[in-house]
Amino acid sequence: MSTTKYTPRLADKYKKDVVPALMKRFAYKSVMQVPQLEKICLNRGVNGAVNDKKLVDIAVEELATITGQKAVSTTSKKDISNFKLRKGVPIGARVTLRGVKMYEFLDRLIAAALPRVRDFKGISEKAFDGRGNYTLGVTEQIIFPEIDIDKVNKITGMDITFVTSAATNEEAYELLKELGMPFKNAKKD
Repeated sequence: MSTTKYTPRLADKYKKDVVPALMKRFAYKSVMQVPQLEKICLNRGVNGAVNDKKLVDIAVEELATITGQKAVSTTSKKDISNFKLRKGVPIGARVTLRGVKMYEFLDRLIAAALPRVRDFKGISEKAFDGRGNYTLGVTEQIIFPEIDIDKVNKITGMDITFVTSAATNEEAYELLKELGMPFKNAKKD
């Protein structure tokens, strides 16, 4: 019986290809300086959740199906009378991925989900926050192959945030590009 530990394909790629490429590109003195992907956060607001509590349960279930990890519902932080919203009411769902599940999700996102987006020409490189984090908005949850289109009662989107240890947007861009993110104007080397 062998005790080899499973390593996701992208985690392997990070160690073998991405680290040397970034070391050369930014002239880091140590491998520990090379930025890495720390976590991926998926967040989904549910429209109409105030009136129908089942919508939040469906959103939590769909996020769990997409990521393979239990999702939790998010609650409102304050009362907003215009939206008939009370503090503490469930209004969305979120999940944070780290480690093996993070790399597995990223692999599926790049290889299977993003190519299924209608008229896909690449993702924008303008969604960096200045601290090395990138947020991608997905308009339809049905791009993920894990979602059964026949069982979907409402097509909604979600935000996917890639949190990196990069200090600048340029470093984070290069890291995500090397990992295979299909940016619009990515130059093929």
